[in-house]
Amino acid sequence: MNRYLIAGLTGAVALSVLGYALYRTGVSAGRTQAMVDQPAPTAATHAPQKPGDIDPRTGKKILYWHDPMVPAQRFDHPGKSPFMDMQLVPVVEGGADTGAIEISPRLQQNLGVRTALVARGQLHPEITASASVAYDERDVALVQARANGFVERLRVRATLDAVREGEPLADLYVPDWVAAQVEYLAVKDLNSPGAADLVDGARQRMRLAGMPEDLIRALEKRGRPQSRFTLLAPISGVITELMAREGMTVTVGSSLFRINGLRKVWVNAEVAETLGERVHRGDAVHARTAALPGVAFDGRVGAILPSVNVATRTLTARVELANPRMELLPGMFVTVQFAPAATADVLLVPSEAVIETGTRRVVMLAEGDARFRRVNVETGAQGGGQTEIRSGLTVGQKVVVSGQFLIDSEASLKATEARLQ
Repeated sequence: MNRYLIAGLTGAVALSVLGYALYRTGVSAGRTQAMVDQPAPTAATHAPQKPGDIDPRTGKKILYWHDPMVPAQRFDHPGKSPFMDMQLVPVVEGGADTGAIEISPRLQQNLGVRTALVARGQLHPEITASASVAYDERDVALVQARANGFVERLRVRATLDAVREGEPLADLYVPDWVAAQVEYLAVKDLNSPGAADLVDGARQRMRLAGMPEDLIRALEKRGRPQSRFTLLAPISGVITELMAREGMTVTVGSSLFRINGLRKVWVNAEVAETLGERVHRGDAVHARTAALPGVAFDGRVGAILPSVNVATRTLTARVELANPRMELLPGMFVTVQFAPAATADVLLVPSEAVIETGTRRVVMLAEGDARFRRVNVETGAQGGGQTEIRSGLTVGQKVVVSGQFLIDSEASLKATEARLQ
């Protein structure tokens, strides 16, 4: 039995030795594989991992990491953004007091940042305004009764009837003119001494009775009195007021017809008072109306009325337009485009570069080395996609024209941090 016990103990010892040998072999193999799989140490292993580390690219202390597309969210370690498919960007100290920010060229490309030079040039501003057509109040004729009489026949019976110059308006019977004509013809046939003075006196009495010169000449040529007199239109246009009716009695000076011409019309354009300084008398104007597609009317500013509409805060620019075919009618709506004279050389930037904040105007200035700074500017006139810069920039500087809103948001966030520290 001792022989069997010794054999069992010997087998157990052999198995233990074999197991230990296999364990050591596995550990060695695992260590070797781990050494193979582990990457070699590089500079990346020394990249900043926490706020306060130095950014090797800029040599400045890192404040935090963030996603430029969501600048309000901060992270205390680098990594991939949870919002966008991009790496978080470190925000370094410095530049917060001037609204400066640094953005890597790669990120600028992702954001679509574009810049443009500040240059000098002439600005050709264009102003468009709504307007309405009105009568030219200087092209008006008022037809009145020159003597007491009666309206025997009315040739024009309704307002807004079109008439031409020299067209009959009404036939009048004037008793005083008939008596004056008879007296003139009576003295004209006298052959006694002093008859010429009597003829001149009779002619003068016809003038004092209100007879026009053409009627007096017709009487001298015809040699017989005329009982009816026809009123003729002095200008071409439309009847805007009709006060005469057949059979009515008229007195000296009573108005019978009012005629407004249409060969030239006024267009009253409403211009914002803030643009008033850019519109001047004599400026060229182009007008179009939806009622006449494809037709353009050219004219000039005749006057800037000295009043402001308190409800709309607009000035009225009175534009004079030629209307030879009388296509423009009072009451029509038109679109007026002013073309002020070109300004002198001024600083210009693309209008899309200017950020309107409500209280001020800002541009993002590209300073080089992936650095941008917010600058307050004073703007002037606009036109052709360009904006005049009166102060804040100089020739040759670069401004951001695309992606500037994201850059400005980040600059505002950094400025807020500086105030809270």
